[in-house]
Amino acid sequence: KDSIIQELDRLQDFMGFSGRSEIVRASVRNLLLEEKRIEQLEGILHSVLLVIHDEKSDKEISEIRHGFDKIINTHIHNKIDKNRCLEIFVLYGDAQDVKSIAKKFQGNRKMDQVRLVVT
Repeated sequence: KDSIIQELDRLQDFMGFSGRSEIVRASVRNLLLEEKRIEQLEGILHSVLLVIHDEKSDKEISEIRHGFDKIINTHIHNKIDKNRCLEIFVLYGDAQDVKSIAKKFQGNRKMDQVRLVVT
């Protein structure tokens, strides 16, 4: 907890927020905007999904990945430090499938970060 509070204080100083609650409000606004952007996607998409996770969650990655083989053109697994891995998925397919795979990863508590980039 202390490290999160220290990070919030550092962010407050760096970004000029008036307090921690402003950081939380701005974060929620950004999260809602991102969710709205993803929900509005439609048609056939080219996209990249980046997932950072603990090394111990390889099984979960594999289970999700196999459910979306039809839209995964390329999958790269890279160890980024002692305990964490980066997965890069190059996707091509229907927006609904792209949104579904992103949500599967985002909804998994073992994922540290999930980013969907749509071209």
